[in-house]
Formats: sequence, C-alpha cells, structure tokens
Amino acid sequence: MTSFDLALPRRVVFGPGRAQELAGLLPTLGRRVLLCTGRDPGRHSALLGDIEPVAVVTVVGEPTVDDVRSASEQARQAGVDVVVAIGGGSVLDLGKAVAALLGNGTDPMDHLEVVGRGVPIRQPSAPYAALPTTAGTGAEATANATLRSPQHGIKASIRSPSMLAAVAVVDPLLTLTCPPDVTASSGLDALTQCLEPYVSCKANPATDAFATAGLRRGARALRQAYEHGDDQSAREEMALCSLFGGVALANSKLGAVHGFAGVLGGMLDAPHGAVCAALLAPVVEANVAALREREPQSPALARYACVARLLTGRDDATLEDATDWLRSIVAALDVPPLAALGLQSAQHAEVAEKAARSSSMQGNPVQLTHAELVTVLRAAS
Repeated sequence: MTSFDLALPRRVVFGPGRAQELAGLLPTLGRRVLLCTGRDPGRHSALLGDIEPVAVVTVVGEPTVDDVRSASEQARQAGVDVVVAIGGGSVLDLGKAVAALLGNGTDPMDHLEVVGRGVPIRQPSAPYAALPTTAGTGAEATANATLRSPQHGIKASIRSPSMLAAVAVVDPLLTLTCPPDVTASSGLDALTQCLEPYVSCKANPATDAFATAGLRRGARALRQAYEHGDDQSAREEMALCSLFGGVALANSKLGAVHGFAGVLGGMLDAPHGAVCAALLAPVVEANVAALREREPQSPALARYACVARLLTGRDDATLEDATDWLRSIVAALDVPPLAALGLQSAQHAEVAEKAARSSSMQGNPVQLTHAELVTVLRAAS
C-alpha cells in the first residue's frame, strides 16, 4: 500500500499577469510589510499597490547567515507582520528564513542544519508571500531556505513544513527580462529538481506526477526560453517546470547533484544552477553504471529510462540518450564546467567526502562510493 504526505503552499496563484493581484491579497496576510528584493528594490515595488513597506532588504547572490540575521533584526524593529519576497531563489530563501525567525523569535544558527544547532522550528512562520522572477529553484513551493555559511565553507538549510508560503504568486511575465545566462543556469536547476525527485528512493505517486510534468515541459521549453527570452509560451512552460520541481523536491528528496552542489556552493562563487548543470550528466551516468553493476533489478533504472523518453521526446530513447541530451543542452546553453567555475582537481577528494554526508545524498537512488564521487567531479570539470 502506498503512503505519503504532500505539503504545499497554502495557496498558489499561477498565470500571466497575476502578479498584479498581490496588492489585493496582502491585507489578508498582514499590514506591516517587509519587502525582500534583489539589487533594485524599486523594480517591482508597484506590485504592492498603495501599500508602503515598513522595511526593505536586498540580497545580491545567495543569502548568508549574517544576511538573514540582519534582515530579521530590521524586521523586528519595524514591527513587520508579513514578509513579501519578489526575486530569484536567493531572494525567496531570504524572505522565507526571515519569516520563520520572526514567527519563532530565534536566530538562524538555532535551526541551521549541519553547522548550526538544528533545533526544530516549533512555531508557525510569519505570513510569507513569494513571487519568483526566475524559473529555477522552485523556492516558492519549498519548505526550506538554503543559506551560505562562509565561516564553515558550506551551504546548509533551515527546514520546516511551517515555512511553506502563505501564497505563492507565479507570474511567467516576471521572468521575461531574465537574461540568457540566468535563464540557462536557473532553468537547468529547475530541470534537475524535477529529475532528481523522480529517480529518488523517496519518490511517491504525487511527486512522480509533478516531476514528470515538469521534465516534459522543461525539456521542450528551456532552449527556446534561452534563445528567445520574449517567448511567453516558453517562459510559462519553464515557470511550471520550476514550480513543479519545487513541489516534487519538497515532498521527496533530491540526490547526488544537490549533494555536491551544497558543498560546492560554500566553496565557489558560482550560480547554484550552473554548478548543478555541470554535474547533471556525470551524476546520471555514474548512477546508471552503479545501478547496473550492483542493483540491476532496481526500479530506478526503469525511471531513468522514462527520463530519457521525457527529455528526448522519443519512445525508443535509451539511458545513454538521456546523458547525451543533457550534455548537449548544457553545451548549447554555454554553461561552463566546474573547473571554469573555480574547482581545482586537488579539491575533488575533500568535496566527495563532504558530499557523501549531505542530506540530499540520502535521496540518491544508489549509494555511490568515494571513488565514484570523485569520478563524477572529474567528469564535470
């Protein structure tokens, strides 16, 4: 018998132009708004309508523990009762973490996994509205916030079902101005976050439905969105790919790609999506080889065969066709290898050792040896 839980944002509002509904939704959530944005705070401020935020915080790049601590203190001093995050995955993670800390009166290190105290979040988050401006992380639908801890050289998460957004407004029109390089890295992250939950040992029928729909849409739309950023249909497909991937990973597990990415994100000044893209084909290749050698009856092999069909659109696609397709899309989108992103060969053994202990690795369909992990890094470089 099948048994699973399915955690979702309280409300998802999807569609072109629907970001204009934010101002009407906010009064039901709170009155004193903290606005979290990217580099330009005024870029989307009109979406708040007549509501003037009592505090504004910006983040450029992935948020650090100190970024969240500072923003939380600013929010407390301003008497914030609702958090609105409009931006890419980093902005959404910042807002999500701040909302959780506001609701609990705590510090990020109280809850951070691996390098913090890891204390469970016990109280509900402050109301939180998420509006993604990239199609990538699916952070509008996830129950965790990933933070960099520079002093520990690693990325780790604060995680709780109570961190799910009160409302996620996913408007593909907000992604039309996303530049090609960000479209590429974020889009490949979205694709990864559909692929890994589908082959995960923690997959369930609900995550399968979201993951396969996301893979199908992302595979046919990503290159078009990259080459023709004003294509609204392609942008809509990628927004759905990202949203579905977020739902899938929030209710399943990821895998070795994100196991590596969590470690590398604390070491390299590189976009998360670009790191994932460089790793994706080598991880799939390593997993398939390990499954064939040690677990030839594993259902994960049939799932990888389905992935091949979804990516290529061909009923006769083989597992090797999947890795060929992934390598070709990474090359077409001009995503650099790990060596170009700053990873040195002398660091491979250390990264492999740390990645093996990551929480994401628990979802990988097969346990990879240290030597296999190092081989993945070598192939991705």
